[in-house]
Amino acid sequence: MTSELPDRRGSEGHSPETRASDAEREQIAERLREAMAEGRLDMEEFDERLGLAYRARTHGDLVPLVRDLPRPAAAKAAGVAASTAHGAEGAWADRVGRGPATSTGAFGVMGGFGRKGNWTIGRRFLAVVFMGGGEIDLREARFEEPVTVVRCFAVMGGVQVTAPPDLDVEVRGFGFMGGFGEVPGKDDVPGADPDPGSPKVIVTGFALMGGVGVERKLRKEERRRLKEERRRERLEAGRETYEDRMARHEERRAAHRERHGRGGLDKDL
Repeated sequence: MTSELPDRRGSEGHSPETRASDAEREQIAERLREAMAEGRLDMEEFDERLGLAYRARTHGDLVPLVRDLPRPAAAKAAGVAASTAHGAEGAWADRVGRGPATSTGAFGVMGGFGRKGNWTIGRRFLAVVFMGGGEIDLREARFEEPVTVVRCFAVMGGVQVTAPPDLDVEVRGFGFMGGFGEVPGKDDVPGADPDPGSPKVIVTGFALMGGVGVERKLRKEERRRLKEERRRERLEAGRETYEDRMARHEERRAAHRERHGRGGLDKDL
């Protein structure tokens, strides 16, 4: 955002009683999203303020929602807009070939291992489990090279590989008395192509009396954004329903005036 709603009476054309526009409601909603992402608001506060923002009728309703929040820098707002316009392509560029690997392998023997969060996977990664389990989460990972080969060997155990829907993943392994392949998930998008600039991950190996599964899951911030969008749609639908109901009420009042005149209006309604 590059502007801010005024917080004083007497501003030319922008008094607290001035009706708020949809663009101004969205402006405040974006301020709230940024504040939540920065940890200035918790989820409960964010939900409450966002609902009030989309129901606001005047500037006076909107201003208190961001009065205790810092004014965003114009450069930051431009960065948010650019990120939205270009999608994940730019984000992938920042996550490939930016540093040495922090992990090139993991082992779980009658136990388990986990690689998740902000870590850098090597161009060759070896995972071995025996009577145990392991988790390789690539949703927030960085990549040492544009092409990564993950070799998984599971004997009477399992390895779970979690990838975001926009990552290019190819599965080549096989299983004997077990399974090796992609696992259907609620975040799967049938027929979806990987994002431009996405690194390629090849998952290969062997599972004996165990399994290696590759599952698609959204990143936490993406899941939160979608949840917010669904909430916004519900709020918008509720507001439209209310406005439609008020419009029908006004139509009935007008029709009644035409039929009976002003005198009996209050008595009949």
